[in-house]
Amino acid sequence: MNNSFLNLVAGLDNAGKIAVRYGIVVVFIWIGALKFVPYEADGIVPFVANSPFMSSFYNHPEQYKKHINPEGVLIPANREWHQGNNTYGFSYGLGAFLIIVGLMVALYRVAPLPSMIASILVFLMTLGTLSFLVTTPESWVPHLGDQQFGFPYLSGRGRLVIKDIVILGGAIVTMSESAKLYLSRSKAKTK
Repeated sequence: MNNSFLNLVAGLDNAGKIAVRYGIVVVFIWIGALKFVPYEADGIVPFVANSPFMSSFYNHPEQYKKHINPEGVLIPANREWHQGNNTYGFSYGLGAFLIIVGLMVALYRVAPLPSMIASILVFLMTLGTLSFLVTTPESWVPHLGDQQFGFPYLSGRGRLVIKDIVILGGAIVTMSESAKLYLSRSKAKTK
């Protein structure tokens, strides 16, 4: 193999860090903005309702299965139930939080310490999201007659969640990079 190509590839680590950081920023800001749209709020209901850490944000988490709005379908009675359940209130708060965290991750050159804290929050939130694989039955293919159901067969929701393993790794990279920048600036000030 050509050494110049290998040297080129070997030098891509900084480009990779930039891609990871701004990939997290895009995902958090975009998904955060979508949390203000009812279909996205409806889509996270099974995760929140089944989570031992988040179900208390809903008024009636145990009733969610009767009021699921399929993506792209408007059922006015279900929309009304979600309003009374605090589905949308919780989603709006989560959306605002995701946008703020995404912006703080992006601003690491200006504010490395807050950016590091935001990356730690990304890491912790990703652990929470990955916990949905354990707490949310809808993460796995249901037994509807086929031989492939349950673990390890991820449903659409489960496939959505499993990708957070990559974000978890990215959060470690961004928190480390932000901490290094903060420490180098602190060291330069004391000299």
